[in-house]
Amino acid sequence: MTSNQPNKAPHSRQRAAAYDLNVLLLEPYYTGSHKAWTDGLMAASQATIDLLALPGQFWKWRMQGGAVTLARQFEEGDYQPDLILASDMMDLSTFRALTRQKTAQTPSAIYFHENQLTYPQNRRQGHGWRYGFINYVSALAADAVFFNSQFHLDVFLDELPRMLKHFADYNELATIEAIRAKSSVLPLGLDLQRFDAHRTTRSDGPPLILWNHRWEPDKNPQLFLDAIQALAQEGHDFQVAILGENIRQTAPEFDHTRQLLGDKLVQFGYVESFAEYARWLWQADYVVSTSNQDFFGIAIAEAIYCGCIPILPDRLNYPHLIPDAMRADCLYQDDRLLGQLRYHLTQPPQLDQNALRKQIAQYDWAMMGPIYDAAFSRLLEQ
Repeated sequence: MTSNQPNKAPHSRQRAAAYDLNVLLLEPYYTGSHKAWTDGLMAASQATIDLLALPGQFWKWRMQGGAVTLARQFEEGDYQPDLILASDMMDLSTFRALTRQKTAQTPSAIYFHENQLTYPQNRRQGHGWRYGFINYVSALAADAVFFNSQFHLDVFLDELPRMLKHFADYNELATIEAIRAKSSVLPLGLDLQRFDAHRTTRSDGPPLILWNHRWEPDKNPQLFLDAIQALAQEGHDFQVAILGENIRQTAPEFDHTRQLLGDKLVQFGYVESFAEYARWLWQADYVVSTSNQDFFGIAIAEAIYCGCIPILPDRLNYPHLIPDAMRADCLYQDDRLLGQLRYHLTQPPQLDQNALRKQIAQYDWAMMGPIYDAAFSRLLEQ
């Protein structure tokens, strides 16, 4: 869980003399999970990393105009990168065009945290393919395309033909295979060890069920709320902690559940303090997702690391977060969440929580830092 406040300092440098590689990292949306990934990479990598970043706000303008601003800042500075690494919020094709006199021979890569081809658009947006096309030409311009999960790589490449066929002619469908050939999975690095300092002992009370997602339609909260209400009406003994950020003015479905649950609801709403957030994760017995959109599953991974048993839909990247032997107990089909929760509350299976934690611990930056450096080195060797 990271702060959503924009960072005011767009330039920073991390030096590591032991590794002879200079990386220019471009992040036009430096906040939230993008900021956490950027900061984690700069701390974990043995490369020398120069960061050019813009505050994480006005996302549409960042995707359209951020490349112009960062190209100007690059030209004004004294940067000599061996590799350019951009996030998916960057129009890499425009940046390369504007800096071509300096960067024409410099390899570049783009890292996809999310993409705008398959990210759900709400009714107010209706921007069609505009930002997805920026993702497409950025991937086309890059020498390497990294995705945070295999699921993400697959859905992006599956959606590209639908976008290109939307246009009248010269669809350039052959470019999809060109992008596929240079695409690979480079999982998210996560700062998991910071949770260790806030570890608490679980109570002997009723099982605590955790919800730690944004209160937004793409996270499908109504399914979770309906299941929790049904469990309460059936008389099951449990408690609920509802965390996650609510950026809406009103959330009537959550307010209704709050009234129905009464003292079963022990936490309701976003917590500003990381320490408090971490304590809730350590105290919870189960973490639930009902998401229709999640390219990796950071909130779930953090909760599993803290000892929560996951109850997740059998879709997106979630199966890859669970050991094979536990998928039947942790994953539910379609929207059958209620049955899965009822199963765990009435006849809880014996699950190897150490194996669950080990599955997630591999994503800690202590493990992922060398993997990123190896990926950078391979790109330079090609």
